[in-house]
Amino acid sequence: MGLRIVMLGPPGSGKGTYASRLTNVLGVPHISTGDIVREEIKAGTEVGKKIKEYSDRGELVPDEIIIGLLIERLRKPDAQKGFILDGFPRTIRQAEALKEISKIDLVINLNVTDEIIVQRLSNRLICKRCGAIYNRLTLKPKVDEICDLCGGELYQREDDKPGVVRERLNIYRRSTEPLVEYYRREGILKDVYCSDLMTPPEEVVKKIIEIIDSVKK
Repeated sequence: MGLRIVMLGPPGSGKGTYASRLTNVLGVPHISTGDIVREEIKAGTEVGKKIKEYSDRGELVPDEIIIGLLIERLRKPDAQKGFILDGFPRTIRQAEALKEISKIDLVINLNVTDEIIVQRLSNRLICKRCGAIYNRLTLKPKVDEICDLCGGELYQREDDKPGVVRERLNIYRRSTEPLVEYYRREGILKDVYCSDLMTPPEEVVKKIIEIIDSVKK
């Protein structure tokens, strides 16, 4: 049985980047609730339409909807041997709900300073066509503003502008810090620190794999 892992960390801490690399190493799926939500909206499902109404009004999607989608995803065969969950839970209430759906073996808490996150996100570029992520400082595309993979145009998300990033970090701290303590009390939380903007993702992934190996023993 593989491990059921939750990735915690502020926006821009690299959860998605590390999770997608760990997926290849561990052979378990990277489940991002953000991606699931976007797929539902794109596919125009009933749930997708409902979600879109909430986000168009600038409201948070209710827990019930997200949990429903997550239950469905965790039932799929590839998630039976473990998974890496990214973007959920964000609150104690969601953590309690998750506990009822599945046992969690390990919570990786990414500790990254605000300065690094603001630097990283305000230099992040995303491909309009395939969604690949680049960074003007640490992960430049071969050709300026063009995706290496598909040749699509790269753009900056509105919510990656420095002022917005700081506000997103404040919201994260208020809602998610209690979650860190919750999992610390459960005894399954491990901290991973990244204090240098130029640290390559491989190095952080290596640290996480060392933690995973020690938990498996």
